[in-house]
Amino acid sequence: MEQQQINLASGSLKLEQLNAIFATIDQEFDFIDENDIVRWYSNNTQRLFKRDTSKLNQHVLAVHPAHSAGRVKQVLAEMHDGATGKVAMTVPIRGKQVHMAFYALHNPAGKYVGCIEVTEDITEYTKTTKFGNMLKLLKLTKRYK
Repeated sequence: MEQQQINLASGSLKLEQLNAIFATIDQEFDFIDENDIVRWYSNNTQRLFKRDTSKLNQHVLAVHPAHSAGRVKQVLAEMHDGATGKVAMTVPIRGKQVHMAFYALHNPAGKYVGCIEVTEDITEYTKTTKFGNMLKLLKLTKRYK
């Protein structure tokens, strides 16, 4: 069977390759359309916020915890009206430092087409000092000469 080719603005990928990318990288992605409906999520094994297909086609507020509903509504309202293009925060969750960023998405004509939420466990990076980062860099440099 021939692999479906996905044509993007900067190249093309086979559907199999695109799925492999999102299954492999640590960051998790959730796409919310212009009507605030969850239409897609990356499905990697290390997700902090587990998703399953039953969450698809639901309003984003049905997917997020109730205690965050007010903040989610505010972020989306600001994105819909163009007041903001990005909201990012780092919060402690279940003993981890979790970075979450929401990006407003627009088509070439400037119309709002949705939002992408990108979430990542950054605990490893927040525990490292500048000296520790330099040591990591030196080890990587030596390893990949």
